[in-house]
Amino acid sequence: MKSFAVFALAVILAPVALAQHQAFTVNPDASEVKMTLNTTHEVVNGTFHIKFGSIEFDRGATKMSGSVVVLAGSGKTGNDSRDKKMNRDILKVEQFAAVSFAPKTYNGTIAASGDSTIQVSGVFTLLGTPHDLTIPMQIHRDGTKATAKAQFVIPYVQWGLKNPSFLIWKAENDVTIDLNLVGQITN
Repeated sequence: MKSFAVFALAVILAPVALAQHQAFTVNPDASEVKMTLNTTHEVVNGTFHIKFGSIEFDRGATKMSGSVVVLAGSGKTGNDSRDKKMNRDILKVEQFAAVSFAPKTYNGTIAASGDSTIQVSGVFTLLGTPHDLTIPMQIHRDGTKATAKAQFVIPYVQWGLKNPSFLIWKAENDVTIDLNLVGQITN
């Protein structure tokens, strides 16, 4: 009789447990990555194209998996010669075609609908080198539609990339990233 009660409880709770596991599939065409680099003469703004993104998570746990992949050579700052130099000398896109973030865990609560704020920790891979990074994210869910927004700083020089400064034009050693992911939630 005791084993039947355990089995019955498992059958009753299984749909609840399964409903917690979900996937967020990013729509690359509706999503964007913006960067801001402060220099002595101007603020350089640019955009990059997301190749794909898929994040699996469980609202009942703090584990995440998957990745968001950005095409390194897609960066556009409004200056073709600067973009060519960025691709060739800084991002080395012929060797490293992508930049990615693979989330591992999160702190906070992901609401079933409405707004949530969480801290996502994972691995940011740049020039083929992994770096631990925690990103604050604001999530909005409306039915199966969701957005995830974040702003964070990448210490690109500390992480081994070349600073583009030359002569009297000096660039900071950090770049600010604004991430706006739009997609669908599925069970």
